Amino acid sequence: MPNEDDPAAAFERQLEKGRLEQETKNERQVWYFLAYFLFGIHIIAFVMIYAVRHAK
Repeated sequence: MPNEDDPAAAFERQLEKGRLEQETKNERQVWYFLAYFLFGIHIIAFVMIYAVRHAK
């Protein structure tokens, strides 16, 4: 069992905390990208529907 005052253990905990924070940030960025992508696809679809309905 590692000692709580062990600098190596403290360093490992800090690294793990940093990895978790980065993973959370990356996951949030993926969801934002997905949301913007789906929103953009809908805008394009609405413009295409409008163009087809108003074509002569």
